[in-house]
Amino acid sequence: MSLLRRVPDLASLELLLAVAERGSLGKAAKQLGMTQSAASARVRAMEQQIGVGLVERSFNGSRLTPAGALVAGWAGPFLEHAASLDAGIDSLRARRDNRLCVTASLTIAEYLLPPWLVVLRQERPGTAIALSVDNSRAAAEKVLAGEAHVGFIEGSTVPPGLDATVIATDRLVVVTAPHHPWARRRASVTAQELARTPLIMREQGSGTRQVLARALAAHGGPETPSLELASTAAVKAAAVSGAGPAVMSSLSVQDDVRAQRLVVVTVDAVDLTRTLRAVWPTGQRLQGPAADLLAIARRSA
Repeated sequence: MSLLRRVPDLASLELLLAVAERGSLGKAAKQLGMTQSAASARVRAMEQQIGVGLVERSFNGSRLTPAGALVAGWAGPFLEHAASLDAGIDSLRARRDNRLCVTASLTIAEYLLPPWLVVLRQERPGTAIALSVDNSRAAAEKVLAGEAHVGFIEGSTVPPGLDATVIATDRLVVVTAPHHPWARRRASVTAQELARTPLIMREQGSGTRQVLARALAAHGGPETPSLELASTAAVKAAAVSGAGPAVMSSLSVQDDVRAQRLVVVTVDAVDLTRTLRAVWPTGQRLQGPAADLLAIARRSA
């Protein structure tokens, strides 16, 4: 840095070249969108920094001193290189702003994200969008690894290294096939019963599994799953087939409950509400299409 202590900033050098071109400090200031007093102050500061006079002022206008002409000659190629650098940076930013990598948990990806992406494509038609669907833990890991600009996860906590904002809440429900004993009983299933019953469950790392484990921890559960499956569709299909009770997002079973393929079972004293969040690396700020997608998610949810 000490080697550049005599080099004026780019705006000052632009002003010096404008004075040489226009022959007037006032016209140069107007060309660059500054007041004449601000331009005069900038020239004085530049002369003090370099240690020589650069501009001679008279009633007929302003002209560069011999030293000023030399500095202007050296500054011309320097400013051209700076303009090339600025153009390159703009192209990088344009490429960044035309590309979005999103990762989302299964429930969000299947039931909430598609209409958000439709709106984003309408607002940013040139944006290339890549979506990966994972459980919440894997989605968070992708954001931490820089493989996605923004992630959408379910669960009770935010993994370390990520900032987050709540976009919605969701409710888990216990569902069974219509012929299951729980579907026909009048009394609610107790928390203890639910904790002791082997359930059809998602794999470790899913937001559903995390919320259920936290809700049943005080009751000694959950029990080892009767089936452990890696997708929402597989869990739902197993429940519909009568393989046993399952805990799923209310979003994912609405159509099946309406069609009477599944029955929602009432459970006492268990809070199965969960939070849906957008996440991104701590200390970073969402920009471009990632920020737009977050705004759309907030509006929609």
